[in-house]
Amino acid sequence: MRLVAVDPEASRAGLRIGQTLAVARAMLPELTAREIDRPLLEAGFADLADWHSNASPLVAVMTDWQAFGDLVLDITGVAHLFGGEGPMLRTLLTRLRELGYSVAGAIAPTIGAAWAVSHFARSQIVQNRDLAPILDSLPVAALRLDEKQIAGLSQMGLTSIGQLRERPRKPLQARFGLSLLLRLDQAYGIIQERMSPRLPPAEHYAERRFADPIGLMDDVLMACQDLAVRLAGMLEAEGQGGQAFHLFLYRVDHKVMSLSVNSARLTRDPHHITALFSHRAERLAGEYDAGFGIDMIRLAVSSVAPLDPVQLGTFSHGEAAEDLDQLNDRMTSRLGTMAVLKTELIASHIPERAARLAPALAAHHEPRQDWPRPLRPLRLLPVPEIVTINAEVPDGLPASMIWRRESYRIVKAAGPERLGAEWWRSGQRLQLVESDEDGEPASGEPLVPRVHVPDLAPFEADRALRDYYIVEDAHGHRFWVYRQGMHRPGEPARWYLHGFFS
Repeated sequence: MRLVAVDPEASRAGLRIGQTLAVARAMLPELTAREIDRPLLEAGFADLADWHSNASPLVAVMTDWQAFGDLVLDITGVAHLFGGEGPMLRTLLTRLRELGYSVAGAIAPTIGAAWAVSHFARSQIVQNRDLAPILDSLPVAALRLDEKQIAGLSQMGLTSIGQLRERPRKPLQARFGLSLLLRLDQAYGIIQERMSPRLPPAEHYAERRFADPIGLMDDVLMACQDLAVRLAGMLEAEGQGGQAFHLFLYRVDHKVMSLSVNSARLTRDPHHITALFSHRAERLAGEYDAGFGIDMIRLAVSSVAPLDPVQLGTFSHGEAAEDLDQLNDRMTSRLGTMAVLKTELIASHIPERAARLAPALAAHHEPRQDWPRPLRPLRLLPVPEIVTINAEVPDGLPASMIWRRESYRIVKAAGPERLGAEWWRSGQRLQLVESDEDGEPASGEPLVPRVHVPDLAPFEADRALRDYYIVEDAHGHRFWVYRQGMHRPGEPARWYLHGFFS
């Protein structure tokens, strides 16, 4: 066991990070040691990282050494809001120190250089012309290398990055691996290092800061409506629309609550955007916690694409599908994504495989216009049911039918329509919704059945030949029945009822 953090008193006594606990107790017998709670620190630092999105929309946690402690912000295009890079750095460091944190930071052209300077030099701003001289003077540990690589470089007498950069690359790669050269090139900007923002990157956003913190959900929704109007103006000026909208609530206790909604089609209607957040707020009312108050609200939009202007005057006709999409948006926001489904056509001639259920907000794929459109019943049974069919000849038209112990006299029949097997689907089951990516539940957790997924037998291509008939009884009821397989002597074919016509 080793020390991962020490307080100022222990530091003055000579204890240091990385020292074994046994040696630390020998040096300071009255030492009080507590086991580190890494999940708690990771969660707390993640909240702190999200809170920093009020300074930059792109914030990520660097996990090269550990899952907490290192924060990276992309300040491209936002430093002028603080009066420049220098005032911005001072503002960010000062407000953390006022909260009681020990903090160091740097602004540099690359992520690797900013990390190296903040850990192994004083807090400063590194310009492009000063990047190489500053990095050359830092120790090799500033490249975010592991302990084994650092120890190996020290044995070779390479203690600074400048010495390392002068050595031939191939021997270094052969001994220390490609990661050493990768970190070196990333620090100097030869290879671009990308960050993974914790919150969705906002292409356009509007925000409002409050002199006095607010806490009521009604106040939040009123501010959201004002921000939606401002955001709609920005999008309209650029001829853009969005499908994903994000509401960030910055609390006084340096935490962020985020709420996201989606639209089935591109929109910039402020009333529709506000309604989506209002319905989502109703659903999450029990989880809403403003803490000590909210001092800033930001409304952002992503998934932006060009949206042509539309006429809203007296003689505008509008599109009926738009109203239906907005209804689906509102129901989805209130009930959840998987509570509102729609039918999506699939390229298959097997009836139960020709459509599946998809979330109403999912991208709609129009079927090809050259696909054949055969006559199909209005309603299909979830599972075809066995019926008894009497025919004058084995392969002739049905004359009567018994279904669920009730007899039907057939007066009209048409067919057959033969559907062959899709041999490439052999062994698969019917799938109405996408499979669960989470896989099997963990040990001890209950198995929750998925809705809309009937437990059908695996598809067998060699037994899937069907002859479909449209039959009508004496009362005008029209059924869709089919004969499974070919009729063979001594092995009568089986009949199934699959659907009903209107």
